[in-house]
Amino acid sequence: MSPRVGGGWARLALPRLITPDLIRRSEPFAWIVALVGGALIVVAPFLPWAYDDAALDDMSVAFYPSVLQFLALALGAVIIAGTLLDRLIPRRRGSRAPGWRRGARAAATGALIYLALIMVTIALELGGLINVEPGGWLALAGAVIAFAGTRLIEPAPEPRFGELEGPAVVEILAVAAFMGAAFFAVVFALDFDDGGGFVCFVTFVGIAAAVLVRSGVMAWYSGVSSRRRPVLVTAAILAAILFPFTQGTSDANLSIATQVIIFAMTALGLNIVVGLAGLLDLGYVAFLGAGAYVAAMLSQSAFATIDVQPPFPVVMLISGCVSATFGLIIGSPTLRVSGDYLAIVTLAFGEIFRIAVLNLDGISGPDLTHGPNGIPAIPDLDPLGYDFGNPPPFLGIFAPLPRFANYYFLLLLILLFVVLVVTRLNNSRIGRGWIAIREDEKAAEAMGVNTFGLKLFAFAGGAFLAGLAGSVKAHHDISINPGQYMFLESAFLLSAVVLGGMGTVVGVLVGATLLKLAPEKLRDFAELRLLLFGVLLVVMMRFRPEGMVPSRRRQLEFHEEDEELAEKLDEGEPVPAEGART
Repeated sequence: MSPRVGGGWARLALPRLITPDLIRRSEPFAWIVALVGGALIVVAPFLPWAYDDAALDDMSVAFYPSVLQFLALALGAVIIAGTLLDRLIPRRRGSRAPGWRRGARAAATGALIYLALIMVTIALELGGLINVEPGGWLALAGAVIAFAGTRLIEPAPEPRFGELEGPAVVEILAVAAFMGAAFFAVVFALDFDDGGGFVCFVTFVGIAAAVLVRSGVMAWYSGVSSRRRPVLVTAAILAAILFPFTQGTSDANLSIATQVIIFAMTALGLNIVVGLAGLLDLGYVAFLGAGAYVAAMLSQSAFATIDVQPPFPVVMLISGCVSATFGLIIGSPTLRVSGDYLAIVTLAFGEIFRIAVLNLDGISGPDLTHGPNGIPAIPDLDPLGYDFGNPPPFLGIFAPLPRFANYYFLLLLILLFVVLVVTRLNNSRIGRGWIAIREDEKAAEAMGVNTFGLKLFAFAGGAFLAGLAGSVKAHHDISINPGQYMFLESAFLLSAVVLGGMGTVVGVLVGATLLKLAPEKLRDFAELRLLLFGVLLVVMMRFRPEGMVPSRRRQLEFHEEDEELAEKLDEGEPVPAEGART
């Protein structure tokens, strides 16, 4: 059996340059090349990378590495450690190799991408590659050498650590350490004021995740998190609660965090429609807008058009029910169609909602929304006389909290409720019915599944969750207008579901966080934000179409056939024509 050349990157980019015969001949010295490249990456951060301190996080000082330079150093250390451990620690014949070699290879590929991105960012921010100092070029050269060296080493078989069990204390500490690292990464990313630095840091986080996956550590952690789920959930909730206390009195980051939660709640509702039931909805933002407008019209604003101010919990229920009613209205006549026709109908509904809101201005129709002016001056929530515009005094004893802390804790509570509802639905008979409809509606109907009723319930349930999010969004944003609910927002919501992982809760939360956080941090690249978004979509759809945190079912759907074909080719078996991709 001939050795495989490696992962998708190698098979795609270097199918003729790196052959099995070349790997066999270069094996004795390839590991030395990888070590040399890793050593250059470790040494380079102690030299200046940029001519001016205005680029990224000040890489212009010798012997004083910045944070982004330290991250490059960490990748170099992983390359060295993985290569040495794989070379020096023998293993018995026939046993599965640990993931050191695979981890070193992933780190070398990631270092090349990361350092090339840093060089490009320095050139963009300072006005040309001439501003890149020798230390930067040395680091990039080390990454190229390490990449070549690790590619010339025969790939190791995939490690399988998922079934390994350790002491309970070790597993609990591992869960806590992982959540602590994730919490620190989020806080650190929010503190980046430089858009280029934010992109580089997020890229490093993605590379670190890829190294953990390729080395088998993530498979082991997945098994640990499954066994220690209560600890994982507790740690996640605790980290979310502690986040406002890390922001001091700064409103900016906490305002972004509250917007991320609103976006994530809405995306979870869309996940029911698209990810579970398989119904493509391109006008979903209309349900969010319906909930927001209902809350604004029932608020105590001087511009509110309905002279009724019920308690806010009642307003939330009314907003959710109005959005769910819209879901039923649009769903009843249109769910008889599917595919592209359903997408066109939902897109039209989103535009109809926006145009209707524009026309309810007292001239073209009744004065309910004030037309293009919207409803401004929406006051802060004041349930039981407690003003949400002031930080909670009983929580600010040790550190003052920003203004949006009250909204953050309220939204966090609602998000936990939404996650609980979506998780329960996903694992229930209704959720299995939605998945059956998504896979094959005709087969599901033949097996007795009430396809129309379940699809209608998916539309109404997802719309209700969007209405809940909209009711809080109106008070959080202080004012609302039709421009906030355009088609582009629906596209971003759909992208969050697809990029994160359709049908999963954690994946949608990750996708929503990334897509809502990135535009806020890339305001320096206002003209390039949509371009970067498009590049991200293309890269993800090519190399990870199942999403960042996919469900097991979706992962098998996208990759099972490729793995089977690769194994047959390795073993020299004939591949039938119908098994080949066209």
